[in-house]
Amino acid sequence: MRKSECGMWKWGCGMRNVEAGMWKSECGVRKWECRIWRTGIMSDKDLRERTKKFALKIIRLVASLPRTREADLIGRQLLKARTSVGANYREANRARSRAEFRAKIGIVEQESDESLYWLELLKESGITKGDLLDELLVEADELVAIFTTIGKKSK
Repeated sequence: MRKSECGMWKWGCGMRNVEAGMWKSECGVRKWECRIWRTGIMSDKDLRERTKKFALKIIRLVASLPRTREADLIGRQLLKARTSVGANYREANRARSRAEFRAKIGIVEQESDESLYWLELLKESGITKGDLLDELLVEADELVAIFTTIGKKSK
């Protein structure tokens, strides 16, 4: 890594400081997005859309669960964890500092892993079955891996 003229670290993608500490890359990407997506995972817009679609699938899954005490408990926990991933991810992209970004991405990692846990419980308990659950388990595992990678690369 190199330091920019103002003394802040460059992330190898032409970052420069403009107006009140806002970071922009030479290509116009704002704040931390450029640094994150230089990992080659996917664009910020793609990941925001992916987390939103996944949350909508979880909402549909929870709505289809049987009306038992156990299913309600697991469904409520799953819904809270999964829907907070997209919201916290969007907040992380609006972080004002590296430390704030790392803290918020850490929350995203935790919530992603927690939602994977609740999905595994749904499957292993036999409360629900089907292709949708299997698809959601794969997607949840991939998102945990993506956010873990982002968290590690941000340090």
